[in-house]
Amino acid sequence: MTAAAHRPATLEDVARAAGVSRSTASRVIAGTGFASPDARERVVTAADQLGYVPNPAARALVRGGGVRLVVAAAGASAAVLDDPYVHRVVGSAARVCAPAGVGVALHWLPLGDPRGLDQLAADRSVCGVVLVNTTEALLDAVPRSLHGRIASIGIGSAEVPSFDVDNTAGAGAVLRHLYATGRRRIAMVTGPAWLPCSRRPVQAYRQLMGQAGLQERVVDGDFTAARGRAAAGEALRRWPDVDAIFAISDETAFGVIAALRDGGVRVPGDVAVAGFDDIPLAGMTAPALTTASHPVGRIATAAATAVLAGRPAAPVTLFPSALVTRDSA
Repeated sequence: MTAAAHRPATLEDVARAAGVSRSTASRVIAGTGFASPDARERVVTAADQLGYVPNPAARALVRGGGVRLVVAAAGASAAVLDDPYVHRVVGSAARVCAPAGVGVALHWLPLGDPRGLDQLAADRSVCGVVLVNTTEALLDAVPRSLHGRIASIGIGSAEVPSFDVDNTAGAGAVLRHLYATGRRRIAMVTGPAWLPCSRRPVQAYRQLMGQAGLQERVVDGDFTAARGRAAAGEALRRWPDVDAIFAISDETAFGVIAALRDGGVRVPGDVAVAGFDDIPLAGMTAPALTTASHPVGRIATAAATAVLAGRPAAPVTLFPSALVTRDSA
């Protein structure tokens, strides 16, 4: 009984059975390079008899296509790798890559130091990159060798297609809902100032407040619940008459609600609160959170698919965001 009966056949088994070198067997299996008709026939016959199934990862390396798709997340610290949003991107990318025999790795790109992109571009095991939390400086630093195998979740460029949520429309829908329910003294807790995609909801807020002739009440945020707590206190100190707070992430909105509750402020009786993202927990809090949807899975799937396809995608693809009304506003 041969060793192949106890384990999957290897390329070495095929080469031995066909009486050719491993490199010749590799060229025949991969469909690249020269092999004589006789050698080609013997390799194909041996592979069929042994039931050899090419390893997709090894085949990708032979062809120089890489075996890993890297989700590269920009952030001020490596803590960005623990962000649940980033984890959802990785999970969706893995579902796309698994059938192709491609793994998914997570990589931190420190803000202000884009050299990590050069390292990824030079790594032959990397088939492509999906950028998360993309900044203008990061786009400017993308090596030419990554063009055609890189996509951005966030802003993009002519060389880097982008996929993102239409958070301008989503934020507008939330703000119009607050206005329609009688709220006029609406404060907003923003996202990180360095992140371009977090600026769009702020622009929507300022435009709508201006159109309604209402005072702008903007407090800096960073997408975290801890900052939401602090921002709620700051908003109440600066504008004691505030009657609604819109946070552009659900995590921040949870912090806002916690701070208001601790201060004896009723939600939504005294102050309505709304978020953005519609994460699973949003419908299970007390009160359940009014928010706007953010199809992270669909966005990440589209970005990973574009990278693996290796062909140009539309420069910008925005996914719609829908208002989700619940008890908090």
